[in-house]
Amino acid sequence: QVQLVESGGGLVQSGGSLRLSCSASESIFSINNAAWYRQAPGNQREFVAAFTSGGATNYADSVRGRFAISRDSATNTVYLQMHSLKAEDTGVYYCKVDLRRTEQSRERNYWGQGTQVTVSS
Repeated sequence: QVQLVESGGGLVQSGGSLRLSCSASESIFSINNAAWYRQAPGNQREFVAAFTSGGATNYADSVRGRFAISRDSATNTVYLQMHSLKAEDTGVYYCKVDLRRTEQSRERNYWGQGTQVTVSS
């Protein structure tokens, strides 16, 4: 069973930056679509950013212009670069990836375990 491993979360002051990473626990064939979500205490999980296999990206209005989603196809790693962080960006960040384990595999989606981002005001 493929697992997604996230890293890069932590405590940062308001206005600071962080870069989150999401990679598979084993070698995989390809990543097609991917997205980042976040969940603040007491809130529902919400969409943050996504990209499609065609190269299109989409962002929540609250992060557009401050966050950037990207991927490294060589390592099959998905990133979320976050700048100008605000206290309201605090939460657990999850990656969701549609991937194929092998060239013969069907596409399936997987969720990461989450990484905590805390922005102090």
